[in-house]
Amino acid sequence: MHGGDEVVAAPSRPPEPLDWKFSQVFGERTAGEEVQEVDIISAIEFDKTGDHLATGDRGGRVVLFERTDAKDHGVSRRDLEIMDYPISRHPEFRYKTEFQSHEPEFDYLKSLEIEEKINKIRWCQTANSALFLLSTNDKTIKFWKVQEKKVKKISDMNLDPSKAVGSGSVASSSSSSSPKPCLVNGSSFDGSYNNLSNNFFPPGGLPSLRLPAVTSQETNLVARCRRVYGHAHDYHINSISNNSDGETFISADDLRINLWNLEISSQSFNIVDVKPADMEDLTEVITSAEFHPTHCNMLAYSSSKGSIRLIDLRQSALCDSHTKLFEEPEAPGSRSFFTEIIASISDVKFSKEGRYILSRDYMTLKLWDINMDSGPVATFQVHEYLRPKLCDLYENDSIFDKFECCLSGDGFRVATGSYSNIFRVFGCAPGSTESTTLEASKNPMRRQVQTPTRPSRPLSSITRVVRRGSDTPGVDANGNAFDFTTKLLHLAWHPTENLIACAAANSLYMYYA
Repeated sequence: MHGGDEVVAAPSRPPEPLDWKFSQVFGERTAGEEVQEVDIISAIEFDKTGDHLATGDRGGRVVLFERTDAKDHGVSRRDLEIMDYPISRHPEFRYKTEFQSHEPEFDYLKSLEIEEKINKIRWCQTANSALFLLSTNDKTIKFWKVQEKKVKKISDMNLDPSKAVGSGSVASSSSSSSPKPCLVNGSSFDGSYNNLSNNFFPPGGLPSLRLPAVTSQETNLVARCRRVYGHAHDYHINSISNNSDGETFISADDLRINLWNLEISSQSFNIVDVKPADMEDLTEVITSAEFHPTHCNMLAYSSSKGSIRLIDLRQSALCDSHTKLFEEPEAPGSRSFFTEIIASISDVKFSKEGRYILSRDYMTLKLWDINMDSGPVATFQVHEYLRPKLCDLYENDSIFDKFECCLSGDGFRVATGSYSNIFRVFGCAPGSTESTTLEASKNPMRRQVQTPTRPSRPLSSITRVVRRGSDTPGVDANGNAFDFTTKLLHLAWHPTENLIACAAANSLYMYYA
């Protein structure tokens, strides 16, 4: 300390930019293959361990993948790391199972079709080797249990296949005018009971009579819907989020946030309600909501006006007032017809330790320190080259696309998607200038963008950072022509390793560094 001011130690060197490589692809389509609407991926989520990955699609299906490379040594990956065992292989996943989570429905009271599309998936705590997860469409949330069931196989049956029911003249009543009586073993008999006793059951028993035996046990994965949480939202559900207490979760639609207990599906508590008495006075809607990763009483939700509100459930039952409000003041003279549209936040995520909030609006990623509500500590411009095209994007409704964002487990990097099936990775560590562009393909084209005019300040500094992407008009960050029909909306970062899973239409791509 000197003169009452805290001395901030000079930051260490920022981490080197990562070299991303293609890892895997699931559901890759061939050239010219038409993508079915129901196969398009609409949600991606890693579990807390990173050993399982879930995807949801517009057809209401949930597909689960499991990690395979960590099991090759017979020891858990965490134990290998403790033993300082060299692990050279990158994370690999394989298909595990899939199930139909939601079906299309029709609300007869409102004459409204309810799509089966999966909006969000969230993993819950595992128990007894069973996997639990929440999935939701526009109206209904479901709690699923996925567990291995052992199916026994029986062999050495006494039934003779050649004489069994359904094969041969014995079973078919039409093949014989007078069918003969049939024994359990498939043999027929004539004559009296005495002949039967003498011919078929000789003294000493029947040598060919065998007791059935269990030869093997097959393990099948069975998904069972444990609970259905419905009839609580008048508007489309845009978010679900698990609480750190492991007992409750929230669901959010345009105007309300409800709090549920996992064990009780018959009732929920309304904790946020922004619906005005007169709907003509409505100025903003809720766009995303998430619980704090460690404080069970705190959650954040974003709005269509570009603001993020942090609320404390201990204050009151209905959280009409917020604890903190995070929003960036509008620059004077910058207002236009599209200002409010592109300011709408489509996704918010807490960092792993809960200190920072990452938000994505249409043009930028913003990183907020929950201890500093005067403005974001860093701003990353995702596709600034689209600003001259906002009118075209409005005409084809692309301006309303909702891109997701994610943070790395160590908090040093953030990522989000864009058009032409590309996604951006930015370094947010102090002094980092990392800005990488990747295309969702087997041969991702990358270009490092080193554009900041000054090095980034530490996140604790009041000075904010602005990181730009490519500013070349008419082309995307890879120099290709615009393609608004191919968009990378959904992606997830592995909780402990540098692995990103992203969705390009019906294909799931994975990249590691």
